[in-house]
Amino acid sequence: MIAVNPTDSASLLAAFGALAVLVVIFAESGLLVVGFFLPGDTLLFPAGVLCAANADRAPRLELWQVLVCAAVGAVVGAQVGYLIGRHGGRPLLARTTRPRVRAAVVRAELLLARYGYGKALVIGRFVPLLRTVLHPAAGALGVPVRTFTLWQIVGGVLWSQSFVLAGYALGSSFSGIDHYLLPLVGVIVVLSLLPLLAQARRRR
Repeated sequence: MIAVNPTDSASLLAAFGALAVLVVIFAESGLLVVGFFLPGDTLLFPAGVLCAANADRAPRLELWQVLVCAAVGAVVGAQVGYLIGRHGGRPLLARTTRPRVRAAVVRAELLLARYGYGKALVIGRFVPLLRTVLHPAAGALGVPVRTFTLWQIVGGVLWSQSFVLAGYALGSSFSGIDHYLLPLVGVIVVLSLLPLLAQARRRR
């Protein structure tokens, strides 16, 4: 029996391969609260590395499968999150008690108000924590369905494909790079948090 840690990218990829990318990105893109505990960027990038010809660590993943699963998970997950927010409305967001989730909800509302729907939905995809609440928040705030669908697809495809392809490019360039997945994940986490740190610094 395989022990799987749902918060650990290597464990998920080893157990389920490309299917893990589909399920986790779906949940992280729209399931409020649950998505906060799942890897997003830190799953896509290692998955891309494991698709490279130079990768000699199991599992060896197929690039096209990972790309398709990442795109489908990102787009469908965001749409489900939007529908949850649309039908749950503001009371759904108000019932959230976790401080990190409430703070992310506030940031999502500010992003939508400041940059407009299209730009906010694309930018928000690249910000951890924020992207999990952005789509339910958009539904609760009444963003038009067509506008949301168009821009969340653009943002979801750009985000998911760019991280997978970046990992693939790195894995193809350096032999044995898959043995350093843990440090790479750490770097991705730091880079992903930079927008949040910059925003916090500006507020201070």
